[in-house]
Amino acid sequence: MFAASLLMIAATRLLAHDSWEEDEEPLPEDELPEYLRKRPSIDLTKLDMSNPEAMIEATKKGQTLMMFVSVANKPSKARTEELTKIWQSSLWSNHIQAERYLIDDDRAIFMFKDGSQAWTAKNYLIEQEELKEVQLESQTYPGNKANVKNNAVRDEL
Repeated sequence: MFAASLLMIAATRLLAHDSWEEDEEPLPEDELPEYLRKRPSIDLTKLDMSNPEAMIEATKKGQTLMMFVSVANKPSKARTEELTKIWQSSLWSNHIQAERYLIDDDRAIFMFKDGSQAWTAKNYLIEQEELKEVQLESQTYPGNKANVKNNAVRDEL
């Protein structure tokens, strides 16, 4: 008897919830959660099949993507914060939207709402002084100037 009452209450709540949602207008495409959005179509004839990075970049358009960034020379947390903030500002200045999250004294995550922008960001970041490496889509890219100490940036603490 008790179980039947619980089932009746649950069914009533489900019906009330469904009728409430019937009256709502559908969300615009850009406000839908990522898993409900339509994926952009990819023209395979324009892709260079000999370049796997370009293919991955094209398939990540419109999807959220995370990149791990490591800072060289055993920096303090304050220095990592300052360097990654400068890199993030430079990316934003070039219309590449990346959110930055520090995860360790020498590591950060850069999150891109449009994953195709991550490869442009990767190319920029590996040229920066004091960047140890970038990890993107299970690939590790070493920084070209990891041993160069950027003296223009303050080292506090």
